[in-house]
Amino acid sequence: MPVDIVLLSNGPGEVTTWVRPVAQALRQKLGEDREQARISLLLSPCPHAMGNEGDVARRYGDIDRVQDSADFFRFLLTGKTAENWDWRRRGVVVFLGGDQFYALWAGKRLGYKTVVYAEWEARWSGWIDAFGVMGSAVIEKMPPPYRSKARIVGDLMADLAPREETEDNQRPRIGLFPGSKPFKLAQGAPLALAAAAELAQSLEKETCPRFQLFLAPTVNLETLARYADPAFNPLAETLTQLKLDPRPHFPLPNGAAAEIVTQFPAEELMKGLAFAITTVGANTAQLGALGVPMLVLLPTQHLESMKLWDGLPGLLTRLPGVGSVLARWINARILRQKKLYAWPNLWAGREIVPEWLGEITPGAVAQQARDWLTHPEKLAFISAELKKVRGPAGAARKLAALVIQVLEDV
Repeated sequence: MPVDIVLLSNGPGEVTTWVRPVAQALRQKLGEDREQARISLLLSPCPHAMGNEGDVARRYGDIDRVQDSADFFRFLLTGKTAENWDWRRRGVVVFLGGDQFYALWAGKRLGYKTVVYAEWEARWSGWIDAFGVMGSAVIEKMPPPYRSKARIVGDLMADLAPREETEDNQRPRIGLFPGSKPFKLAQGAPLALAAAAELAQSLEKETCPRFQLFLAPTVNLETLARYADPAFNPLAETLTQLKLDPRPHFPLPNGAAAEIVTQFPAEELMKGLAFAITTVGANTAQLGALGVPMLVLLPTQHLESMKLWDGLPGLLTRLPGVGSVLARWINARILRQKKLYAWPNLWAGREIVPEWLGEITPGAVAQQARDWLTHPEKLAFISAELKKVRGPAGAARKLAALVIQVLEDV
């Protein structure tokens, strides 16, 4: 009997690091006959979304249908999609980001079983049919009567193959990852480019590394250019404008350039990086899974612009009028807690890759980059530590197997 698999997700990180591998694993198990097995994606609203997550997902060949977040609540309330999709009698709703209650609601609306991927906490355990969880800690927090519903599948962000150490006589490549969310781009793009400019200025042309700025799939060149332009972004310093010829790049001193990488996925290019300068987010998980050393930046010189948090703190910082004042107060309190933010550090429970919080200057970042370029043994040590804490691969495959099992029980 034909079946429908309905994926629920929301933000740019989830769409790229959770939805893509799970859709691939499901398609491999279900086969290519779309008349028998169809995969749909419903996006829910996300405060960090760029608005084009649906366009990114439509490029995934394993997904048959995508609905944007603007039409999500209409679906929950009425069961109708913007394109009036039909639904098959048998199906499973799979939660891959957002609010777990949406999966429960969507499952009831369609009459489908529900599977939730639970990274830190499994909610609504009395009503959800099955949980694929990241680790045993999630199961331990569940009410005992429902723990049998959970299966450890691992970390979906650890499914990337790490890089192999090779001898490379070419100039080292430094990756710049300014982020995908507006509040990260506002600070990340200017800081990363200014640091690259200072590093290029301080080195001889022959010894200057190559800079590659990795564009998130939910960010286009026009948006990136705006966030690097002081006329649009008050947090930006004076920078050269984005050039499109011969390929997109930002000119830097001494004839250097920050090349824009628009390729997606870009894991093969990322594997060859000497190290990365990055904001917090899903990209730290990708880099960590690949064994790429990184410097993780969380600048605080513009606390009122750091509206990065999820949950109630995030909602408060985005209130009109008082949001910026609340953002400064909330951010100052959160940052004083000295928590870990980069995924590899969270995996390890300690700082493997340096996290810089505070009033970060481009000069300080450039100085750290010069130190790493001069002492490659430090990079080798960080890379080795990253490989130790990287979770076992296969989470997407295990979650797909759980979905198939639930489907067979329908």
